[in-house]
Amino acid sequence: MSAAALDGAAAPARPAPVTLGQAFWVWLRIAALSFGGPAGQIAVMHRILVEEKRWIGEQRFLHALNYCMLLPGPEAQQLATYIGWLLHKTKGGVIAGTLFVLPGMVSIMALSWIYVLYGKLGFVAALFFGLKAAVLAVVLQAVVRIGGRALRSGASRALAAAAFVLIFFLGVPFPLIILAAGLIGWWTGRSGSNAFKGGGHGGPKGGAVVADADTLLGEELPAHAHASWRETSRTVVTCLLLWLVPVAALVLLLGPTNTFSSIAIFFSKMAVATFGGAYAVLAYVAQQAVEEYHWLTPGEMLDGLGMAETTPGPLIMVLQFVGFLGAYRTPGVLSPLLAGTLGGLLATWVTFLPCFLWIFLGAPYIERLRGNAAVSGALSAITAAVVGVVLNLAIWFTIHTLFRQTLPVELGPIRFAAPVAASIDLWALVLAGAAIVGVFVLRAGVIVTLAATSAAGIALHLLGLL
Repeated sequence: MSAAALDGAAAPARPAPVTLGQAFWVWLRIAALSFGGPAGQIAVMHRILVEEKRWIGEQRFLHALNYCMLLPGPEAQQLATYIGWLLHKTKGGVIAGTLFVLPGMVSIMALSWIYVLYGKLGFVAALFFGLKAAVLAVVLQAVVRIGGRALRSGASRALAAAAFVLIFFLGVPFPLIILAAGLIGWWTGRSGSNAFKGGGHGGPKGGAVVADADTLLGEELPAHAHASWRETSRTVVTCLLLWLVPVAALVLLLGPTNTFSSIAIFFSKMAVATFGGAYAVLAYVAQQAVEEYHWLTPGEMLDGLGMAETTPGPLIMVLQFVGFLGAYRTPGVLSPLLAGTLGGLLATWVTFLPCFLWIFLGAPYIERLRGNAAVSGALSAITAAVVGVVLNLAIWFTIHTLFRQTLPVELGPIRFAAPVAASIDLWALVLAGAAIVGVFVLRAGVIVTLAATSAAGIALHLLGLL
């Protein structure tokens, strides 16, 4: 029974069915408005799809979101793919997921060109200096936003703290943390405990909840959720071929140590092994691309994240920038710009194509498990653990934004990089502090904050202070 009916009022009429063409323009609108990282993007989808269009209800939206948080890769893009699939089958999922990526892909490619051609100019370098300071505030805001929705009990807060300690101090791999969190949540949910009830982020902050029964999708299971194994297998094989054939061809033709092969292999592994949403992926990539592959520096990684924060689309589109720089610096027989462009597009292809595979393979089964306490507990516990992973990313960025040097610390199994106090960058500290005040005290938006700190960086340059 809907919430309206429980209150004794007439339930609102369910929206009329929408065509794939009508949905196309809505997904394009969502893509164009998807600024501010995963939390902001999910909030945009919630406002348009749940509150405005009433295509999907609150509980179904959160169920889909928690499943996407379980998957490796960017949760916001996968959520769009999931809902597109619910509405218009595989074709709807492809359109929703692809449109969500396109604006950011074009924007980051253009900014990557500007970065390598003009990034050494004082004016441009000062702009990116300001961006890095704001990125720190934005990531801290993500910790608070996700934590506010996911950490609703002592058990969820304890799980988030444990995840942070395991990943930051002990270097436990992301997949193991997420797997352990899922098992804990599944066990508690199956035992009847509400320890991990709820979770998710991006939903409403007060106001009436849109009941599933009053939406276009309703509470019913769509017919395509009962797809035959033959149909599912065909979809899976198609995705696998599109994903892995280019990777295999590069390795065979160029060798496994070639830069393009390395990009294809690394980002393919990342697409499988990094769980917990976009910020968790960034934590893994930032450390591996900087410390193992040496494709870019920590400062450049922060520059790329600043680009992704100021453009529409998934925050994980920063990976295109990583692939661009990796190929640009080892172009082989190609020109650096052509190599960088191909490297960026390759990173994007192998990063996002598997996202469609996870949705088309898993969504039918997840839809059938709506209301299953054990599954809901597992998904919500994973969301709680992700808060600890994102906190790890925030601290990693803080260290590399505010300090010029770090020292390795090793105490038995404990290993982490500690900042050298004497190497603190005072102007970075001032701008980061101002950005934090803007975000948390003045409630300024992401774009306003990024613009303000970028302008401050340019002003410092003009004054000769940078």
